[in-house]
Amino acid sequence: MNQKEIHTYPDPVLKARAEVVTEIDAEIQALIDAMTEIMYSAPGIGLAANQVGVLKRVIVFDRTPKDRERDPVALINPEIVLSEDEIKWEEACLSVPDFTAEVVRNGRVKVRGIDREGNPLDIEAEDLLGVCLQHEIDHLDGILFIDRISTLKRALYKKKLKKKLKGK
Repeated sequence: MNQKEIHTYPDPVLKARAEVVTEIDAEIQALIDAMTEIMYSAPGIGLAANQVGVLKRVIVFDRTPKDRERDPVALINPEIVLSEDEIKWEEACLSVPDFTAEVVRNGRVKVRGIDREGNPLDIEAEDLLGVCLQHEIDHLDGILFIDRISTLKRALYKKKLKKKLKGK
């Protein structure tokens, strides 16, 4: 994997739908390793392949609190198979710098995919982990968290970004 940087809004790769991974080869393993390294150095708790410019259905995340030893998880071809309840969560994104907003998500989810060894993996999650999984799966579908907020808040972010880019 050549590209080792996080793509930021409005990069078109963030709006593209990622492709299903059909073979877990050395390239996918290298992608997972690179994404994990990038996630920790950013620092973040989750990262989707789109965010590093690769349109493959791969996410990485860490479900441990910051004060504990790292426990990264890679999930290939993740999909939400069950969801219930509703939760509002203040979200941020490595691809949408300097912005947070409250987003309505499912309160609990069950996500199914395969791990980096090709084994089936089901994860039941709520709160931060549940939000993280939904957020990263959205990335794979070309959806950013700012697509899930009000038009007004999104317009304010775009205006702020334009001003920041003019200042460079």
